[in-house]
Amino acid sequence: MHAVRGERERYRPLRSEIVAGSDPVRVARAFREALGLEELYVADLDAIAGGHLHRGVIAALAAEARVMVDAGATDVAAVRLLLELGAAGVVIGTESLTDQAALERLRAELPDAPLVLSLDLRAGQIVSPDPELAGLGAPEALARLGGCGIHDAIVLDLARVGSGTGPDVALVSGLHARLPALELLAGGGVRDIDDLHALAAAGAAGTLVATALHSGAIGRDELHALR
Repeated sequence: MHAVRGERERYRPLRSEIVAGSDPVRVARAFREALGLEELYVADLDAIAGGHLHRGVIAALAAEARVMVDAGATDVAAVRLLLELGAAGVVIGTESLTDQAALERLRAELPDAPLVLSLDLRAGQIVSPDPELAGLGAPEALARLGGCGIHDAIVLDLARVGSGTGPDVALVSGLHARLPALELLAGGGVRDIDDLHALAAAGAAGTLVATALHSGAIGRDELHALR
């Protein structure tokens, strides 16, 4: 799907310059073959909303690339299932996280699992069913959750996704300064190669990019120049 500002009722099937159609496996292959990318972030929107988990699709994508999967998992059984399907990382999003204790239980019961915390923001504020998290800024939420044994975190502002407004570089820089050992991935609003350079300089270990790749604003040559 082409995501637009986290407003899922506006999402439409993907249109891309690098692949025909919107079949997830074909898209994964295009990322690898056309752009040389072998790591994917996958969001199963149905599962996140409490519906059906697309097990076959996730397994097929895991056979094509290293995938980290957000499928609304917040308990041990759900995380184990995603790992069995081949996920290289399981995203625990604040959008789905009922409370901090759930994250602590996951880390305690699955000490070696590749968990990735996602700070799901809308216009700078945490989205969460947990009233103690909802509405916090990313620094405050990370201060609460950063001690739960998490070493990798995504900072994803849904209001910027698919917007072309640019990433929040200052936020990434501030979070990196607070927790320099945390591997930070930035997501939302990346427009071009200059945004990738700015995020790297701010301390991001990686960036989630979709629209700029599908539109051709960032191509294989630019990506290779980053390596």
